Amino acid sequence: MSFPWAAHYAPKSVFTQWIDERLPLPRLVYNAVGAGYPVPRNLNYFWNFGVLAGAALGLQIITGIILAMHYAANGAIAFDSVEHIMRDVNSGWLLRYAHANGASFFFIVVYMHIGRGLYYGSYKAPREMIWLLGVVIFLLMMATAFMGYVLPWGQMSFWGAQVITGFFSAIPLVGEPIREWLLGGYAPDNAALNRFFSLHYLLPFVIAGVIILHIWALHIPGSNNPTGVDVKGPQDTVPFHPYYTAKDGFGLGVFLIAFSLFVFFMPNALGHPDNYIPANPLSTPAHIVPEWYFLPFYAILKSFTVNFLWIPAKLWGVMAMFGSILLLFVLPWLDTSPVRSSNYRPLYKWFFFALIIDVLVLGWLGQAPAEEPYVRLSQFCAAYYFAHFLIILPIVSKIERPKPLPMSISASVLHGEAQESAPFGAGGVATVPARAS
Repeated sequence: MSFPWAAHYAPKSVFTQWIDERLPLPRLVYNAVGAGYPVPRNLNYFWNFGVLAGAALGLQIITGIILAMHYAANGAIAFDSVEHIMRDVNSGWLLRYAHANGASFFFIVVYMHIGRGLYYGSYKAPREMIWLLGVVIFLLMMATAFMGYVLPWGQMSFWGAQVITGFFSAIPLVGEPIREWLLGGYAPDNAALNRFFSLHYLLPFVIAGVIILHIWALHIPGSNNPTGVDVKGPQDTVPFHPYYTAKDGFGLGVFLIAFSLFVFFMPNALGHPDNYIPANPLSTPAHIVPEWYFLPFYAILKSFTVNFLWIPAKLWGVMAMFGSILLLFVLPWLDTSPVRSSNYRPLYKWFFFALIIDVLVLGWLGQAPAEEPYVRLSQFCAAYYFAHFLIILPIVSKIERPKPLPMSISASVLHGEAQESAPFGAGGVATVPARAS
């Protein structure tokens, strides 16, 4: 989508003209995050989470590079090297706590970002590619976080690696060779630490590259908005700078305050105390759990306890766990409703909140022991999770009667004037021409 009413970059000085002719970086920045990029005028604070996710990634990369200078990827001294960082490196405790809590805050803002996309239909045409790249980023984040959790080489690090890589052994014929190839042996040890450390260092830069594609894809159709109605003219937009740079700046300030509270006052609240015990292959922890941001998927894995047909329960659990994430790739084609925003989809809105509650309950069940009634609850919640996407969503898309959409974005913003509405067409776009405000 082109925006003919967008401001165009015009270098003022001779120096900036010279730079722009040879390396148009100022023009690129201006068109990407400046006055040259018009955005819908009705975006709320849920649109802050993309910027916050980028800030969290930057924080992780900076602290990770410095931590890598002092870490030793060797099973004999990995735990001691982390203690050395905490006790002997200047501000090492701050770097380590910022990196550990930064991972949790990264997932918090990404989960909020995904939830906003689900509520406002940001995965619908013409923004499918933005959504697909976002799911790729999410998968890369999960891989990076898992390998980073192994590096401190505490009890949960070792046994978490043992359990997670053990999932691959459930795959018939090739599962065990894949597991041995991943670990570099039959159990987590030096080879696994070196592999995980190298990939943990590399993948954040891969994530940054995919984020660039994600933003590039976003700039083609432009941002979605709370109404889900397409932009129709300059009256519906404002320049990204200074309006949304100021709004994002406020959100970033709130984010940093909350982040600082965890780093300075409760740095271990989101971690597991067993990870302050050195890894011991001969002592299994009483209860092995992953980091909190993996718990809903871990609950889905544990919910399969009975062999079905010729497939063992373990393999069913592994397929369901990965399938619960891969399902997001086909979401744009499962939801066929022409309306994007849940603000105008009264029936879908109830099921959306039911899904959020279901995922939160799965997270609670993920850290619960594998016994009744937790297993039965996990089975029920896992069944509802898949039913929401595969059964409920397609049916609701066909039977739901959406509310009338506003004529334009500007009409929905101007609360003091009478707002006209129009029938919705394909993609939730009003089919009656909008009036200029």
